[in-house]
Amino acid sequence: MGFFDSDIVQQEAKQLFDDYQALITLGGNYGKFDREGKKLFIEQMEAMMERYRIFMKRFELSEDFMAQMTIQQLKTQLNQFGVTPQQMFDQMHLTLQRMKAELEKQS
Repeated sequence: MGFFDSDIVQQEAKQLFDDYQALITLGGNYGKFDREGKKLFIEQMEAMMERYRIFMKRFELSEDFMAQMTIQQLKTQLNQFGVTPQQMFDQMHLTLQRMKAELEKQS
């Protein structure tokens, strides 16, 4: 069975995508959140990024051809912006750390 043939992988990918889309939509109102709302949003984004990192690691470790092709496509797309997958995760982490620091200043 291929990597993408797994019901678990398909369900997890769909859930990850749906959750990410919901957070991005919600993030459009970030400036209107109170302090606790901002804190909760940051925590949810951190959890999302960790879930995404784990999901991508499963692709990398898979010997399935389609999983390897997916990783290569991601790397190619990110490379067009001069970024590696690790740099993408590092940048997101840095952004979330800055958001946390900004919240701390406001208290």
